[in-house]
Amino acid sequence: MSLVRYEPFNLFDRFQKEFTRMGLLDPLVNEVLSDDNTDVAISHWRPAVDIKEEDNRFLIRADIPGVDPKDIEITMEEGVLTIKGERTSEKDEKREDYRRVERSRGTFYRRFSLPDTADAEKIVATGKDGVLELVIPKHDKVLPRRITIKS
Repeated sequence: MSLVRYEPFNLFDRFQKEFTRMGLLDPLVNEVLSDDNTDVAISHWRPAVDIKEEDNRFLIRADIPGVDPKDIEITMEEGVLTIKGERTSEKDEKREDYRRVERSRGTFYRRFSLPDTADAEKIVATGKDGVLELVIPKHDKVLPRRITIKS
């Protein structure tokens, strides 16, 4: 048996890239989703992410080639891990000079809910060869105990 990559948003991603390239998607999404009271982040691309649970930790790997680590922000709040950043162009170039553009640029924003066992205080992030790796240790398990009532 071989693993097959599951890509439920492949068609949507193609539409998103084309509409973004034409400059139509961002104004549309900003108009529909955002207002003055919300913090809506629009992603221009979505890094592929693997999340693995091991006995004593969670291991998250995200493909972020071409992204400078100083352009990435990682936060964890109320059990939600947020990874956001930006991949910039090497230099400003006129897009109309290109015949084909497939490499994504711009901001990205990913959020993941993690169980209460994730220890946000001990997260370690490293980046190498275009892969961001997050190691999130688990809290020590607290065993249930019986409590006696004193009279």
